[in-house]
Amino acid sequence: MRDLASCLSDHAVQVSDTSCSSYKITNPCIISAPSIQNSVTCLYRSILKQITMTLTWSRTASSHALTISFDDDPSSTFQITTNSRLFRKSKGSKSVHLRSSKIDLLWDLSTARYHPGPEPLDGFYLAVVVDSALGLLLGDKASPRQFGTSANLFNKNKFSLVSRQEHFSGSAVYSTKARFSEGGGAHDIWIRCGGGGGAESEGGKQNPSVWVCVDKKTVMKVRKVQWNFRGNQTIFVEGMLVDLLWDVHDWFYNDNPDSGCAVFMFKTRTTGLDSTTFWMHDHNNSPPHHRHLDFSFMICACKN
Repeated sequence: MRDLASCLSDHAVQVSDTSCSSYKITNPCIISAPSIQNSVTCLYRSILKQITMTLTWSRTASSHALTISFDDDPSSTFQITTNSRLFRKSKGSKSVHLRSSKIDLLWDLSTARYHPGPEPLDGFYLAVVVDSALGLLLGDKASPRQFGTSANLFNKNKFSLVSRQEHFSGSAVYSTKARFSEGGGAHDIWIRCGGGGGAESEGGKQNPSVWVCVDKKTVMKVRKVQWNFRGNQTIFVEGMLVDLLWDVHDWFYNDNPDSGCAVFMFKTRTTGLDSTTFWMHDHNNSPPHHRHLDFSFMICACKN
């Protein structure tokens, strides 16, 4: 994936509207069962202390795991897995130190529901307290009394979601949901990488094609993948400009099945059509306090 940004077109920006798609096929993505979601990585920024928190929920056939790190500092990384004594308790706390701050992590996963992905749906809470101030709160099982704060302060938004990455494996169809703004609605996203001859040629090199659907409407189709395996397009979602970037070269043309992955990124844009769009891993090379806060949503899809 080296120098992906240099492969994107900076001149011809296409704009499409999910509410008035011109494509005749309503939903070409839904032709088979979707792939399996293996892991979800979310990057949050604490508004009070300007600390970034990276949470990775993952799963295997027999276990779930949660890895947390702060400001990309390896010394602050903390992991909870189903094979550890801590996770079997499903409830606990942990303290770490980052620079001059004390960070307390509290969690209760004893009644969490995970189906169908690695990220819990409900019945849990995960809280991060930075220097006695609530910096992050996830889940539906927490109360103000647990953190020594008032209900009014407790309900205020103390953090923002900067980016989200989802990793899939299995078939050539990927299905997920995404929110592109704080308080915005969840949108259904379907992606298909396959041959142009229908389901029977799915994943093949004959007439390869890529389809992206948002809320059951086609927002992007790439038919001549051999010439357009990397690119970008701009769409409208909820009245916002969203850049859609893709790199499907390895999916179609890498002979090693273990590394045949396609990457798609949705990135909200607040600076107009003439601004430059970066891949999220390039964007995150800058220091945390220099990163732009446009939301990024990435899908990494692998055959195996």
